[in-house]
Amino acid sequence: MTCGRIGADGSVVEPLTDDDLAALRDALAERAPEAVAICLLFSWLRPELEQRLREVVPADCFVSLSSEVLPEVREYERGMATWLNAWVGPRVAGYLRRLGGALPGVPVSVMQSSGETMSADQAAGQAVRMLLSGPAGGLVAAKHLGERAGFDRLLTFDMGGTSTDVALIEGELALTSEGRIGDWPVAVPMMDMHTIGAGGGSIAWLDEGGMLQVGPASAGADPGPACYGRGGERPTVTDANLLLGRLQADAFLGGDMALDRGAAERAMRPVAEALDGDVLTAARAVIDVANAHMARALRAISIRRGVDTRGHLLVSFGGAGGLHVCELAEALDMRQAMVPAHGGVLSALGMLVARPGRQLSITLMRDLGEADLQAAVTEALTRLRERAAAMLAPEGIVLERAEAVVSADLRYRGQSHTLNLPWTGAADTAAAFHSLHAERYGHALDQPVELVTLRLAVRGEGCGFRLPDWRADGRPDPRPVSVPGCGEVPLYRRETLPPGFAFAGPAIVAEQVATTWVAPGWRARVDDFGNLLLQRD
Repeated sequence: MTCGRIGADGSVVEPLTDDDLAALRDALAERAPEAVAICLLFSWLRPELEQRLREVVPADCFVSLSSEVLPEVREYERGMATWLNAWVGPRVAGYLRRLGGALPGVPVSVMQSSGETMSADQAAGQAVRMLLSGPAGGLVAAKHLGERAGFDRLLTFDMGGTSTDVALIEGELALTSEGRIGDWPVAVPMMDMHTIGAGGGSIAWLDEGGMLQVGPASAGADPGPACYGRGGERPTVTDANLLLGRLQADAFLGGDMALDRGAAERAMRPVAEALDGDVLTAARAVIDVANAHMARALRAISIRRGVDTRGHLLVSFGGAGGLHVCELAEALDMRQAMVPAHGGVLSALGMLVARPGRQLSITLMRDLGEADLQAAVTEALTRLRERAAAMLAPEGIVLERAEAVVSADLRYRGQSHTLNLPWTGAADTAAAFHSLHAERYGHALDQPVELVTLRLAVRGEGCGFRLPDWRADGRPDPRPVSVPGCGEVPLYRRETLPPGFAFAGPAIVAEQVATTWVAPGWRARVDDFGNLLLQRD
C-alpha cells in the first residue's frame, strides 16, 4: 500500500518512498484506469506529495489532484470534488479536445458554475467547475437584461423539462461553496441557487393517501409528455397547460411540432376520476401543485432569508417558465415580471456576456486576533494572485487591469459552518462578521473569530457583446384561440411584436423556443430588446 502522509501542522508524518511510487505504478498498469483521483488528508497545506503521485500516473490517464481542484480544509468535501472532477473529467476533456480540433485557430471559452468563463484548455482539467454552467449562464443573462431594464433586484426561475432552478440577485450574483449535485456536496464556488424537481415534463400522480403530487419523476424527452404523441401515457405539467389552452396544439415550437390534445386528455383522465372531477379540473389542480412547489422554492431562496421581494422583478426563463410567471408573481405578491426574448435558450446569451475569471481560495485557519495575521494574509494573497496571473495570462488578461475581490470565510472558533464576507482588515471584518451573524441567526457571540479560508475572485473584461435592438418581423396580427375559463383570447407571435407594443391579458405569446401566458389582470409591454415586461393591474 502506498504511504505518504502530511500532518495537520504541515509536517510529513509518513514519507513517500520510491518503493511506494513503484508499487503505485504497477497497480495502475494492472488496472488501466480511465481517471485517477488523488486526495491526501492535508494536501491543502503541502501539495508536494500529491504532485509526486501524479508523476507515476500514465500519461494517457486523466488525473485529478485535490490540491488543485479545491485546496481547502474539509477532506470529505475536498475529496468529493476531486472524485467528481475525475468522474466527468475524461468526457469533458475529450469533448473539448474534439471541439478545439473542429475549430482550429479559434479561441474557445467554457462557462463555469460561478458565472465566469475560462479557456477550454484549462477547463479540460477542471470539469467539476462546470457542473452547473448551464443554469449559471441563465443567471448571468438575467442580470444583464435586468440591468438594461433598470432593475438590479431580481428573483429568477428557470423552468425546463425536468426541474426548476430559482435564485435571488441583489446587485452582484451570489455564490456559494455549499452547493450540491444530487446527494453529493460540491464545494467549488457556484451560483447560489435552489433546484426542485418541477418542470414541464414532471409527472402528476396520486400518493397512497390520495393526494395529488407533481414530480420529481419526469417523462423526460423520450417519450416526453403524453401530448408529444411519442408513447407517453402519464399526465405531465405540459399536458395540463395544453388542456387549459395556455399551450396551443398548432403553435408549439413555432408551429413546427403539433401537440396531441386527445393523448393529453387520456393521460389526465385517471387523475380526474380519482379527484372526482373532469380533465380540466384535474389539469388546473396539476398546475396549482406545480406552482406551489415553485413558489415554495422561490420563498426559500428569498423570503426565508429575510428578503422582502415585493419590489423585485420576477424574471422567468426556460422553455416552460413563461406559462407560470404571472401566477408565481401573484403567489409572492410581486407586481412586476420579465419574460426575456428567446427565454428557452437564455443561457446562451449569458455565456456571451459573461466575463472571463477565476475563483481561487486558500485555507489559513487563523484567529483574527493573532498578531501576525496580516502578514499571513498578505503572503496568502500573493500566492493567490500569482496563481490567478498564471491562469489568466494565456487568455490575454493582465491581472493588474482585472477586477479583483478578496473575501474571507469566517466563523466563531469551534463552529463548523462559515459566513463569507469582503475582507477589509481584521478589525473591520470581525465587526462585519458579528453583525452578519446576528442578522442571519439572531445572535452574536463573545467568542474569537477564525479566518478559515481566504478567497480571491478575479474577472477580466468581457467580449463587449451587445444585444441588437429588437426589430419586429411583420405586424402584430393576433388570432383568437379558445382558453377554458377565458373564452377567446389573442395569440401573438413573439417575433411580430415591435418595441413599445403593449397589450392586456389574458393573452398568449408564442415563439420558437417558449410560450408565455399573460394572465387576466396583467399587462405586457415589449422593451427595446424584445423582452416582455409584465405589470399587474
